[in-house]
Amino acid sequence: MHYVQGFDRNQMMMTTWDSMVDPESTARLIDEFVDSLKLDDYNVKVLASEGRPPYDPKAMFKLYIYGSENGIGSSRRLAKSCRVNVEVKWMLKGVEPDFRTICTFGKENIDSLKKIFHEFNKRISGAVKWGFTSIDGSKFAASNSKDNNFTRNKLDDRIKWLNGHIEEYLRILDDTDGQEDLEEEPEKLTRELVVERLKEARERLAKYEGYQKFMEEIRQLQMSLTDADAKLMKSKNGFTVAYNPQIVVDSETHLIRDFQMTNQVTDHGLLNSTLEGIREETEGILEAVADRGYESGEDMVKRLENGIIPHVITDDGKDGYEIEIPYEEAAEADVESTEPSELKKALHAGKIPETYRDVLSGMEVAEVRRKVSDYQEAEEPAGSIYGTQEEMMERAKEGYFVRDPERNLVYCPNGEILRQKCVKKNGNIRYANKNACRHCPNRNKCYKGKNEWKEIDFTKDCLEKPCKNWLKAESRKAEEGKGAKGKYHFEKRIIVRFILKPDRKKTAERMCLSEHPFGTIKRAMGFGYFLLKGMRKVTGEFALMCLGYNIKRAKNLLGFEKMMELMAAGNC
Repeated sequence: MHYVQGFDRNQMMMTTWDSMVDPESTARLIDEFVDSLKLDDYNVKVLASEGRPPYDPKAMFKLYIYGSENGIGSSRRLAKSCRVNVEVKWMLKGVEPDFRTICTFGKENIDSLKKIFHEFNKRISGAVKWGFTSIDGSKFAASNSKDNNFTRNKLDDRIKWLNGHIEEYLRILDDTDGQEDLEEEPEKLTRELVVERLKEARERLAKYEGYQKFMEEIRQLQMSLTDADAKLMKSKNGFTVAYNPQIVVDSETHLIRDFQMTNQVTDHGLLNSTLEGIREETEGILEAVADRGYESGEDMVKRLENGIIPHVITDDGKDGYEIEIPYEEAAEADVESTEPSELKKALHAGKIPETYRDVLSGMEVAEVRRKVSDYQEAEEPAGSIYGTQEEMMERAKEGYFVRDPERNLVYCPNGEILRQKCVKKNGNIRYANKNACRHCPNRNKCYKGKNEWKEIDFTKDCLEKPCKNWLKAESRKAEEGKGAKGKYHFEKRIIVRFILKPDRKKTAERMCLSEHPFGTIKRAMGFGYFLLKGMRKVTGEFALMCLGYNIKRAKNLLGFEKMMELMAAGNC
């Protein structure tokens, strides 16, 4: 059988490097774009200042951008591409930096990458028509394992477990004193082995207690040992130590216009901060779509005041959001203007700006009575209100949940510690301890709900709450609410009340806009996790991911010739 035959490997060939690269290769776009950059605007740090001349910074940027567009993230794989990839050889003109040089350049110039991402968007902005924006976040795994992440509840469980083991080892040592024949039985613990394990347990206990003390001092709910900025988050695949980057995607082009790197566990309250950069670049009114995770009345008000219409998906059965803001008299408020200052005046004066007629309704100025607390924080530490830690635990055993504001924890009637789980939208702090509740022998006396554990909310003024089922029946009514009530009075206030109705057609498009860029970055480009550590470095790493995605998308959208024209615009 005859087959298609290749060339003779010993045959000499006369050719040019340029002819070996496809005429419409993305490498040519990257080469033209980086060559047109003015590096003085990006504070580029050159690695070598003496001895052998350094590598051209533009060549290094080309290598990084090409790697992001082709799913090559690690410095070792980039170094290999310099040796075997024809397009990389063409871009770098044959130079072959090693992986240490590539890695060091990236870390030293990590802050420049987000600026270069914005410069690329600026180049193509004149050739595309922007629509409304869609915001979403996704979890990207950090360079930190779950074993090297500790929450306060995890430390409580491990410290309790180690204390139990230490007591058991001490008991074994007492029982084995004088039993000389124990060492001859290989299946049993020898005294030397028990002493060694006891030493290890005490060392681990001291380490965990040190972590716990440090977290209480800095008032953090969790701590990561490898990447201090990464947090334990819940995703579709379970819990993982990760970051939660937010992206702003355009509805017309599906390009990523901006992003914000965060380590916040949820998206709640990130709408305002994520859109700040886009607001500065956009004239007129900007519309943004987001899911229910961004629901925050305060954020929505700030967006309306700043000329942004937030289309946040509502709960089933709701047409919109009821919003209240303080009334501020402004006789000269210009409802025709789209300037943020005039929009803010009109809203607080109870007037609907013309540009918001389709989304705002039912605006009225009303006088309401609001409860105001007279509580004043004591000058002494809040935790000393019950004296020592032991005294607070004794009080809890009488049938109360006692909160220690200084350490930010709650003692339950069974002697367990409940740690902060979250802060609710109304400002209340929710405490829970899942593991303790699951194994609590007195669970039925404390909680009979449908969940497997007890969750209890405290306001900042509340230091004690009764456990109703724990207290005796005859004293339950008298004791209920003791310590939780504070002095308060009512005040009359004038407010502006209105309803914000999101556009349902735009919210229906949200999933098709902001979901697929994350899918492309994670699945098609292979960037589902970060290689670098720390908020500053992963911000630059994610900027490369977004730039690689935008290069792919813009080339498909505008074509090669138009892209080459736009990339060369910086040389004009």
